[in-house]
Amino acid sequence: MRNIFLYLFVFSMLINIFQYVNSTKILESKDREVELVKNKLKKSHDSIVEVQMNDYFDIANDEDAQEYYFTRGLDYQKVIAQVNEDLVSLNTNPKGNPLVPYEPIDDRPFIVNKAKVLNHRWIIAEYSNGDLWGQILIKYFFSEDKPTEFQTVDTVLYERQKVEK
Repeated sequence: MRNIFLYLFVFSMLINIFQYVNSTKILESKDREVELVKNKLKKSHDSIVEVQMNDYFDIANDEDAQEYYFTRGLDYQKVIAQVNEDLVSLNTNPKGNPLVPYEPIDDRPFIVNKAKVLNHRWIIAEYSNGDLWGQILIKYFFSEDKPTEFQTVDTVLYERQKVEK
């Protein structure tokens, strides 16, 4: 009878050791999962903060610029659409967009590809001729009854990338 109790005791100890080792491994695995999720969450949070900072200079987030149009009885979203339309319509010029101060290179005129309205007075845009590209800062004056007036403030033309052989 004593041997049976001894065997039962040893058996129960082995089961307890197995349970302990198994639960420790499970706990460590879950801890690693939690750390991975925390790291992903931190990266996601950092990305959201970065995106918010990138959109800081945008009329959609600038209440003062929106108020400028609101006090004049205008919807800023419609104004943005009209300003962008007026800006792109300048691309129809055979010598390229007149806001870009560069003559066509290799018979390729410079045209505005993308534009972002920063506030009620400024636009930043990208332009290219298919080979070279740059950016332009534009001051604009919107009026309901006439086309938008644009003034080039400054431009940047990037150098042609050298292909290494």
